[in-house]
Amino acid sequence: MSVQSSDLDVTAAPLWRLPWGLVFVAVAVGLLSLWPFWDGLTQMWQYWIDTPEYSHCLLIPPVAVFLIYQQKDRLERIAFPGSWWGVALLLIGGALLVIGQLGTVYTLVQYAYLVTLVGLVLSFLGWTAFRLVAVALLILWFMIPLPAFFLFNLSTELQLLSSQIGVYIIRLFDISVFLEGNVIDLGGFKLEVAEACSGLRYLFPLMTLGFLMAYFYKGKLWKRITLFLSSIPITVIMNSIRVGLIGITVEHWGIEMAEGFLHEFQGWMVFMVSAALMLAEIAVLNVIGRESGTWRQLFGIEMPLPTPRGIPIRERKLPASFIAASAVLVGFVAMTIAIPRPAEIIPERASFVQFPMQFGDWRGRRQSLEAVFTDQLKLDDYVLADYVRGGEGVNLYIAWYNSQRKGEAVHSPRSCLPGGGWQMRDFGQREVAGVSINGQPLRVNRTLIELGNQRELVYYWFQQRGRIIDNEFAVKWYLFWDALTHHRTDGAMVRLITPLSTTSSEAEADRRLTDLVARIAPDLSRFVPD
Repeated sequence: MSVQSSDLDVTAAPLWRLPWGLVFVAVAVGLLSLWPFWDGLTQMWQYWIDTPEYSHCLLIPPVAVFLIYQQKDRLERIAFPGSWWGVALLLIGGALLVIGQLGTVYTLVQYAYLVTLVGLVLSFLGWTAFRLVAVALLILWFMIPLPAFFLFNLSTELQLLSSQIGVYIIRLFDISVFLEGNVIDLGGFKLEVAEACSGLRYLFPLMTLGFLMAYFYKGKLWKRITLFLSSIPITVIMNSIRVGLIGITVEHWGIEMAEGFLHEFQGWMVFMVSAALMLAEIAVLNVIGRESGTWRQLFGIEMPLPTPRGIPIRERKLPASFIAASAVLVGFVAMTIAIPRPAEIIPERASFVQFPMQFGDWRGRRQSLEAVFTDQLKLDDYVLADYVRGGEGVNLYIAWYNSQRKGEAVHSPRSCLPGGGWQMRDFGQREVAGVSINGQPLRVNRTLIELGNQRELVYYWFQQRGRIIDNEFAVKWYLFWDALTHHRTDGAMVRLITPLSTTSSEAEADRRLTDLVARIAPDLSRFVPD
């Protein structure tokens, strides 16, 4: 991934310089490239500031600049003929920009900017010089936040995995512990392996660090790939050990061991130890296959050679491909002005405060979500109620979002319920007989969930802008499509749960849920607009 300084003959070719006037032009074009993507880039910046998992991204652009500076002595030997492939990349970036702009998808706008930036650089440098800075451009891809729904699902899986491994470690110390999803029950204390403890705060920074280590490491390619990929299991294992140690210290010294400064300090220690393990891994990889050279030769940060004196200087010219790319970029700016980001439409609706607490012989009692859940769900309105008919009960939960553009999206029970320790059985889809919404037959996700001796039957579906959807990935597609075509991303998730006693059958539970669904369906459109 790097070129040795000794590979260059400092007397073989003249040095190339770009006149200051053209430097100004190139810098102006670079700054202009920010304009069409400004909304997406400012959103990305805010994400770095607000989200601990991505706070390390503030360092990525300076690191990329340093990696380019490392190649200074090599770059000044190349004339920069440019490449028309850069213009092609710029056009691809423009197409992604239009889709992201009309669909108000910030992630797509952010990726469009990087494609455009790579196209500009390639159109200016040409392939020979581009290869020298390719790694510096590649690391910029690590700074774009993952889509919110993918991030949430990944966090949930890591929470469960860290909880399981952490409990295994606690039991090694003969401590009695019970695990329900991501809740560790020590008897006297209950510890929740929350989103902040999932390991994402270490995973993304360590993957970035692993990429840099693999770049600076001069071993064989397979060793460098191994080093980078190892950052993932190292993070998971070390975070799980942290969870286990928190459980052990809480058991012996109290709940304050899981709070405040000690909790944050343990997080820093996880990161530092993980980084040290990756350095130790380099030492082990050096032994395997007996890499030749000292530690400094095999793993070191090179600085560019000083510019030789007395070497003739030639002036570069702006490549025709870069001039064409700049013209295309000006077109992007004009397009951005002509096609501004459309305002999102939020339909009028009745508040769930007005949601009926009686449907025929079903009588409901409102419940409230705890602040910790509303903060995580980031919903705009909801109803949570227990409906009772005779001795039968059904819990109804409907979550509403005015906008799902910025990541505040509905959370699927398929991701949330396992976090509470519930095991899903017999997951599938079912058409509710005789029930339709907006003229569509109601098709729901149906699953039996178990926790210890508790068994419950669950129906849920996503009601989004006139559609009834039972597939999580289809929800994401229609979010994008409706944002692009109708400028709307509002929507809701509807979930009903009924318990199964030892004497009741699944068929009886199905009848209860079907009956209540049939009664609430006609009234839903007031609260969840088409």
